Amino acid sequence: MNKKIIFLGTPELSVTILDRLLQEGYEIPLVITSPDRPVGRKQILTPPPVKTFAESRGLSVYQPDKLNEESLQKIKESGAELGVVVAYGHIIPQNIIDSLPKGFINIHYSLLPEFRGASPVEQSILSGQKETGVTIQKLVFKLDAGPIIGVEKFEIGNTITTPDLKNKLTEIGADLLIKILPDYLEGKIDLVEQDESQATHCKKINKADGEIKLEDSDMGKWTKYRAYFGWPGIFYFDTEGKRSKITEATFENGKFIIKKIIPEGKKEISL
Repeated sequence: MNKKIIFLGTPELSVTILDRLLQEGYEIPLVITSPDRPVGRKQILTPPPVKTFAESRGLSVYQPDKLNEESLQKIKESGAELGVVVAYGHIIPQNIIDSLPKGFINIHYSLLPEFRGASPVEQSILSGQKETGVTIQKLVFKLDAGPIIGVEKFEIGNTITTPDLKNKLTEIGADLLIKILPDYLEGKIDLVEQDESQATHCKKINKADGEIKLEDSDMGKWTKYRAYFGWPGIFYFDTEGKRSKITEATFENGKFIIKKIIPEGKKEISL
């Protein structure tokens, strides 16, 4: 069995999956990640977490602005059997999808065909879902629409925040990937086509999505707080039109209780 795999990913959660592949003895001849980006107020050019990790392990790193003919050549020259995609953040063209013997597989953080798109974890919380999970799908040139290779479910509960849920789903996704890879590479898994009639979608989140209204329900506020915890966070405008960011809150006896805020132009305060 050819254990050469190219890896495509960018954020910290992708590092966990890449590390597991290396631990399990898979050879990674090429890592593809996003270009370095300016970060913070000082706009310091910063490498993505996957690049930092890959270089620390002596792996070959490639950072194209978009996948093109040069990318195709590098992928073919890698000698890989398969590509694994985890939160790469860029469109993968059809000619590249077709360039490896076993194609590309993607780890998606929802129970597909539910919540295709950029924010499945946040949307699972916002929608009040009782469970979510991880789906590993074979990549096709349509957003999160490929046939399903494997699924693992997870009960959400009513207190978990997006960062913690993403970490949990990353652990589940890593375990599921390692479990299914040998059989997938040997052609022993029957793929299951998604039911298009059941497909739902979720959009990319922006900062404005974090706004809550003081008249919103307590459960609505709590749900948004959990979904947008970390980034973009939640905030409200007071009667004078000044913005306050909620940095800490709890939900007790059916009430949303704000504990800490950052008022506009001021430092964090406790309430």
